[in-house]
Amino acid sequence: MGNIWTDRSKYQSWLDVEIAACEANFTLGRIPENAIKEIRQKAAFEPERILQIEEEVRHDVIAFLTNVNEHVGDAGRFIHVGMTSSDVLDTGLALQLKASVKLLRKEIKELEKAIRALAKKHKKTVMIGRSHAIHGEPITFGFKLAGWLAETIRNNERLSNLEKDISVGQISGAMGTYANTDPEVEKLTCEQLDLSPDLASTQVISRDRHANYVQTLALIGTSLDRFATEIRNLQRTDVLEVEESFAKGQKGSSAMPHKRNPIRSERISGLARVLRSYVVAALENMVLWHERDISHSSIERLMLPDISVTLHFMLREMTQVINGLGIYPKNMLRNMNIYGGVVFSQRVLLSLLETGMSRENAYKLVQKHAHSAWNQEGGNFRENLEQDNEITSRLGAEQIAQCFSTSLQQENLDIIWQRLKI
Repeated sequence: MGNIWTDRSKYQSWLDVEIAACEANFTLGRIPENAIKEIRQKAAFEPERILQIEEEVRHDVIAFLTNVNEHVGDAGRFIHVGMTSSDVLDTGLALQLKASVKLLRKEIKELEKAIRALAKKHKKTVMIGRSHAIHGEPITFGFKLAGWLAETIRNNERLSNLEKDISVGQISGAMGTYANTDPEVEKLTCEQLDLSPDLASTQVISRDRHANYVQTLALIGTSLDRFATEIRNLQRTDVLEVEESFAKGQKGSSAMPHKRNPIRSERISGLARVLRSYVVAALENMVLWHERDISHSSIERLMLPDISVTLHFMLREMTQVINGLGIYPKNMLRNMNIYGGVVFSQRVLLSLLETGMSRENAYKLVQKHAHSAWNQEGGNFRENLEQDNEITSRLGAEQIAQCFSTSLQQENLDIIWQRLKI
């Protein structure tokens, strides 16, 4: 990914645009054959020389064209004819963005593969579900991962749509009016570069496309933050249901030898904040004066490479975390059954309703025994129920036992496995 955003790659994308435009003009009979041959054979650049020229001319595209013409010679007079700088800048940028999205899609598919494999392996690994960070009802770890998988699939679809949205070029000249260039040149140039002509550019391609790029990447990064935050919470010492891999020789603290910290997940969460911080700047870039200004240019030179490289790293990092994740089913069962299985209170409530007890009375009765277990050291919800004559007169031992089974919570999960093809 880093190679896409180097100065050399940027200048190469500019040269690709210029040569494609020359090929279009040659096809239309506006460049002689000997000139196009010279351009094909000799067009080149040196990043260091471009920067040297730019020190004098204070214009990056002019510096680039000057350097290219140093290689091409007289045939250089056919380069950039009827074009404006933004034709080169924005169309070249589209090539970089498109290449970037292709790499991101490759990495997100690897992440999808890793999550899918882990979800399949732990379809029936029972754990507690939590709301407000408080124990709710049993789920399975595979079910939790199914949500991550579905979100990752959606993010891949978002990247697919984004690739189409940013694969747009322009060769429309100053103000975008085609006054000094034929729209057919734009059509042929974009075809050669595998881009689509912008429907209606001004002197620049409108920055809503680039804002969409930044927002999409920030959204994907925030999905990774969600996964990472869950891993961090599940790795807490008092929970320890999953754990990042800890390499041989790795150390968690300079002072406390026992520490095993979720540093990679924390890194992902931290970097997601950087991605989100760019969203406002990208939206501000949409508001340019009249047909163009360059207030967007400076931030894009920083923002677009940084957000692309950062998300690419985050996707790889998360894939490695998922592939190396330690899973502790015994701890999951221990945590789920704390206080004698208070998390099965709803099943007890419903069972009492089925015997004809009013909802109000059943709720008060079950809540009393659940809170008693919760507030008492070593409290046991199930034992409280079994010692209450009002309950045992309505529910037999087998019925109470059924209330503490997790089969009901897994009974209808097949619909999710089928949807996701797990």
